Amino acid sequence: NTSSDYRLKENVVDVSDGISRVKQLKPSRFNFIAEPNQTVDGFLAHEVQAVVPEAITGEKDAVDEEGNPVYQGIDQSKLVPLLTAALQEALTKIETLEQRLTDAGL
Repeated sequence: NTSSDYRLKENVVDVSDGISRVKQLKPSRFNFIAEPNQTVDGFLAHEVQAVVPEAITGEKDAVDEEGNPVYQGIDQSKLVPLLTAALQEALTKIETLEQRLTDAGL
């Protein structure tokens, strides 16, 4: 669970650019090096960071003091509000087009 009570928030506005931001996401199919036989769907963290920075922890290509990789992580649940907004925008466009067809007698 994540805290979501309205009393904890301020400056609440609708997401108005969902479709344009979702179009910037680049879902991919890949396998993790440690699991070469298992292909999954997902994202590359540094690509998502440009669109939904709050979903990503860490920095691209980071290393520790000894030069070992410090890997980025993704909280995919942070993508849900954006995906929901994009879907709502798309549904509104579809409904508008359907109404225009109905009004035109098609």
